[in-house]
Amino acid sequence: MEPIVKLVVLAGGLATLFSLIGTPLLINFLRRRGIAQAIRESTIDVNYPEHGSKRGTPSMGGVAIVGSVVLAYFLAHLIMMRPPTVSGLLAIYLMFTLSLVGVADDYLKIFKQRSTGIRARTKLLGQAIAALSFGYLAMQFPDEANNMPISNAISWVRDTNWILPSAVLILWIWFLVTGISNGVNLTDGLDGLATGAALVAFIAYTVMSIWQYGQSCFWGEIPRCYTVRDPLDLAVFAAACAGACFGFLWWNSSPARIFMGDTGSLALGGGLAALGLMTRTELLLVLIGGLFVLITLSVITQVGVFKATGRRVFRMAPLHHHFELKGWPEVQIVVRFWIIQGLCVGAGMALFYAEWVRQ
Repeated sequence: MEPIVKLVVLAGGLATLFSLIGTPLLINFLRRRGIAQAIRESTIDVNYPEHGSKRGTPSMGGVAIVGSVVLAYFLAHLIMMRPPTVSGLLAIYLMFTLSLVGVADDYLKIFKQRSTGIRARTKLLGQAIAALSFGYLAMQFPDEANNMPISNAISWVRDTNWILPSAVLILWIWFLVTGISNGVNLTDGLDGLATGAALVAFIAYTVMSIWQYGQSCFWGEIPRCYTVRDPLDLAVFAAACAGACFGFLWWNSSPARIFMGDTGSLALGGGLAALGLMTRTELLLVLIGGLFVLITLSVITQVGVFKATGRRVFRMAPLHHHFELKGWPEVQIVVRFWIIQGLCVGAGMALFYAEWVRQ
């Protein structure tokens, strides 16, 4: 097996192992201390009372996810005797800082039994600090070819001709990080839904990053090559995230023994945003994270139409709760939404490869 493949496989395997073993240990730790998330009363409907049974389920499972990613990433590099790269460390940084915002939110939900967590403005401020600091750092470390971890150009699969000034680029990064992290957060409403959807997205980024590494352009602009900084290490990070989600899903699938909480959902959103930005595929992220976009749009549509007309488009938003109130079983909703995510990811990867073929 090639060393590059070994590194990626090792990171994914270690993260899976750490998550599989670490999550039940975390479950027992949280249960002994009675650490469980408050359930919103609005989701306990007379037509769908099963949500009441979720009371007492431990939350903050994102600690196991983030911990597994960080441990697997650094241990894989240590075993293979390869130093971490700037891009990999930046992805870890964004995931970790957003997880801290989630920890603050989960703390209020668990210890203060405030089901809404921290105020929306406070959460947005925390996300802004994480995103802006990430964006600033990503513009500070050029390599030998003067490539930054993040390009000033808006990218689809490669950089387009839409070049942004640094100040506007920072705002663009802020928008993307906030959007995708909140999208994953909104999707985390049913057992295993967000975890499985994120797993598929991270697998896609693992494959695409390995492909970009094989076709890298290290010295200047060459036709049919990619100018992505550190694509191999981004594949390692993506594989670690996929492995952590895979292991966690074993315990988070219905009936969930633990919830990831905002600690996990914001962190996973940060990981996807970092990969989208640093692989120069931020616009393609609309497809790779298609389910998260769909669910976010359902909330925006519900709120916008209700404020304008006083009527609701869906029985409840986000979208998965609408189908709950229509009587769909939870597992059926989750599996069908996973299928939607799989189709979106498949379309995204097809467009990624099609762009290469037509060059």
